[in-house]
Amino acid sequence: MTSKRVAVIPGDGIGPEVTSEAIAVVEATGAPVEFEEFGINSGRWHRGEDLIGEEELERLDTSAGILLGAVGDPAVPSGVLERDILLRLRFRYDLGVNLRPVRLLPGARSPLRAANAESVDMVFVRENTEGPYAGTGGSFRVDTPDELALQDSVNTRRAVTRAVRYAFELAAARRGHLTWIHKTNVLTHAGRLWAKVVEEQHQRFPQVEVAYQHADATCIHLVQDPGRFDVAVTDNLFGDLVTDLGGAVAGGIGFLPSANIAPDNQHPGLFEPVHGSAPDIAGLGVANPTGSILSAALLLREIGFEEQATAIEKAVNAAGTAGRLSGKTREISSAVVEHLDR
Repeated sequence: MTSKRVAVIPGDGIGPEVTSEAIAVVEATGAPVEFEEFGINSGRWHRGEDLIGEEELERLDTSAGILLGAVGDPAVPSGVLERDILLRLRFRYDLGVNLRPVRLLPGARSPLRAANAESVDMVFVRENTEGPYAGTGGSFRVDTPDELALQDSVNTRRAVTRAVRYAFELAAARRGHLTWIHKTNVLTHAGRLWAKVVEEQHQRFPQVEVAYQHADATCIHLVQDPGRFDVAVTDNLFGDLVTDLGGAVAGGIGFLPSANIAPDNQHPGLFEPVHGSAPDIAGLGVANPTGSILSAALLLREIGFEEQATAIEKAVNAAGTAGRLSGKTREISSAVVEHLDR
């Protein structure tokens, strides 16, 4: 197999800790991957430097994929790191699909007493470049009694179709059920476009059963009846919110991976655990690396190493069954490595 170069951005807080463990697991599979680390983090902001240099962008452009640890520093103004690192890469590479599997792993404890492994097994497909996160809008009459702030939700047929089509393809390959999530009763213009695109794609995938849920009702059902969800597709903002709730249902966001991908082009994807930088526990060696390890598995699958990706996922399940997905960071990753079928 031809070796592929993967860029690594450990980032802030617990990011370097969980990322190093994910890399150790990938290396234990024997996957022909060369890792190249980039020191892109909040320290640059504190030093007054560019968060991402032009030469670094050129190296990132030619990587097979990007493994990210976490971005976040309470001493940096809110939104700066997210906008100049995460959103910059998403928009540069047109990463229009955010894939977030939500599964209750063996040994993980859901706060839902009735939940079991079979009832929490779903995948969220989140449109990843538009909605309120597109950055359109503005502020007017700032610092006056009449101050006005506008934040627009952008929805294009191209981006919505890309996410919805991907979700239908995924649902057809899984259990044949798709839920699309929105607030069509109040967000009528955007909701109309989403409804139209869902119907168009349903005609291409008639074997997939389709259901609609308001975003707020989705939160209720995720808690009361998570088994009703197989694949779900939604816009950028709702996807951000409901998947965090899904993470809680699955025992904690430390278990959840994600992939930011561009299904229609060859740009590198961005793979990261759902959790943040958790500065309060950084350096203590207690961060859960499972989300990062599973994100690395998603990366391997995306760049053509299906066998190694599947081996990692099976090893995570086996470690969970053995009750070893809790404890110190290194203990968890070591347990995964021990259960690899090599």
